[in-house]
Formats: sequence, C-alpha cells, structure tokens
Amino acid sequence: MAYFKYKEILFTPLAHSVETLSYVENEFQLLDDDTVIVSYPKSGTHWMVEILSLIRSHGDPSWVQNIPLWDRSPWIEVDSHLQIALKYPPPRLLSTHLPFQLFPKSFLHSKAKIVCTLRNPRDVMVSTYYFSKGCKDSKDLGTVEEFMESFLSGEVPYGSWFDHVKGWVEIKERANIFFITYEELQLDLRGSVQKICHFLGKELNSQQIESVVENASFHKMKDNKMSNFSLIPESIFDHTKAKFMRKGVSGDWKNLLTVAQSERFDDAYQENMCSVDRTFPWD
Repeated sequence: MAYFKYKEILFTPLAHSVETLSYVENEFQLLDDDTVIVSYPKSGTHWMVEILSLIRSHGDPSWVQNIPLWDRSPWIEVDSHLQIALKYPPPRLLSTHLPFQLFPKSFLHSKAKIVCTLRNPRDVMVSTYYFSKGCKDSKDLGTVEEFMESFLSGEVPYGSWFDHVKGWVEIKERANIFFITYEELQLDLRGSVQKICHFLGKELNSQQIESVVENASFHKMKDNKMSNFSLIPESIFDHTKAKFMRKGVSGDWKNLLTVAQSERFDDAYQENMCSVDRTFPWD
C-alpha cells in the first residue's frame, strides 16, 4: 500500500489523512488539564498509556481491564481516534507519535502536560521491523539492511527518529514537559512511576503505587486484551504474522544486526545526534 506525505513526512493511508493531520496541527485545541503521551512509534507508548491510566485511577486496575487502550488515550492524529478525543470529557489523556513541528500549535499557549518517552533507536528499529510484518498498510520492508537504511534516512511512517527526538528535546526547558526513557522504566518502574506522579501532581500512597507497578508489568499487559492489541481487527493487523507485545526488552537489536550494520547505525547516530545537549542511557 502506498504511503502519502504530509509536510515531507510519510504516513499510512489506512489510519491517517491530510485533513486530520492538518486539523490536528492547526485547529485542535489542547486544554490546560490535558495530559499527552508523546513518543516515536515502538518506544513504549502503550506501556506509558497503561502506567498513566493506572495512575489516574489511583492504582485501581478496573479501568485498564475494561476499556480498550485507544479509548482511554486516543491517538489524536489517527482519523478514527480524533473523534474519540474530541468527545472525551476533561481531563483528557491523549497519545501521539507526531514530531513537534506537526503537534497542535495550541500547545504553545497551554498548560497541557507532555510525557515524552524515548527509546534506544536500535531497539525501535528492530521492534518496528517485526511489528510492521503484521500491519496491513505496511509496504514490504525488504531485508534488515534495506529497512535499516530506510529507518536511518527517515523514509518510514512518522519520519526520522532523529528529527523526532531532536524536535522534542529542543523544548526541554518548558515546565510542562517530562522526559523518560523506556530503559529507565525497565530499570526502575517504581521509581519512574513516582517521578511521573510528581510531575503530574498526583499523590499516590505506596499501596497505590505498588498496584500501578504490578498492573503495568509486561506480563499483566500481555494477558490483558484491552491493552495487548489483540482487539485490533484482522483488516488492519494480521495477528498470525506479528505480535504487538513481542518481548518488551532492551538490547534485542544485538540479536538482529551484524557488526557491520551496527557500526553503520552508530555512524549515522553520531552524525545526527552530535549537536544534542542531552545524554541517553544508550549513549
């Protein structure tokens, strides 16, 4: 299936349209009590939705067990999800994979809180490679080598990982944006949940935090049909070819990339990220 471009960035026609992307960028109004989960695809978005859903319900898992993830936190740039977002009673929990330059312009005059999750781009690429095999609107990815070149050049849906991260990191001084990495969540989920609560101004007791940590674990999410992507219809995703929740680990790229491919990736990474004033767990 052919992708289309909106302002030089590739999108898939099954989920997106120029009209929706333009509306979200120029007309969508962010409210001061909105919380928006921002991430490049395959960087832990669903995990963060689960965590924030559980924080919102003070650790009570009934919301995450009974309401599909995209109804709890719709993706504003997805055609069908935008309608959910527009009818969502405040305070809204929203999600997006958009780069900053396509994000709602209304953000600049709002107190909406942004939780931005970043992940090692090597793992992002490998996760995307496996996940895309099940997406009905994905083009043939070719070999790992070919897909890596597409990824490094930004010729993939949602564009360049490098541009995405740089765009968001550039506004890191704003008080209403919070950065966390997939790797930090894995290393210390409890500590990460406490930091997120502090940023959101949500005071949870230790028992409630324990419940958030327990119910946002990979195994709990994998068994929860409201969170594990299994409700996505076959017309959109071929569940026999890929699993949305595959491994939930860091460093899986080492099982796929050759030494030469890894060196090629490192070179591109250094070239693209040398100007970024921030260190990451994978640096």
